[in-house]
Amino acid sequence: MVQWLVDLLSWAALLGGALFLVGSGIGLLRFPDFYTRLHAAGLADTLGTALTLLGLGLQAGFTQPSVKLAMILIFIWLTSPTSTHALAKSALHSGLKPSSTPSSGGKSS
Repeated sequence: MVQWLVDLLSWAALLGGALFLVGSGIGLLRFPDFYTRLHAAGLADTLGTALTLLGLGLQAGFTQPSVKLAMILIFIWLTSPTSTHALAKSALHSGLKPSSTPSSGGKSS
């Protein structure tokens, strides 16, 4: 009974991670400028990777591989936001301006 619940949670985390990673890839292809693409990559990739590693850790149980997965997760949580911030700051200092095209989602009156 308990193993069935662990498997269900693991597969839910793996599926959620895959969905966030696919959404991040679509955002990289569809968003109009560097900053919005960086936003999609920075947020969705971090969450997708975290969910994927959580799902793998649940499948591994409390073993040495799950401890290694936890260490990878901590590394990703520390480096991904830092590198995203460094890239955005570098682009801003080099003179790259955000796109001024309005989004097609909402219309102002």
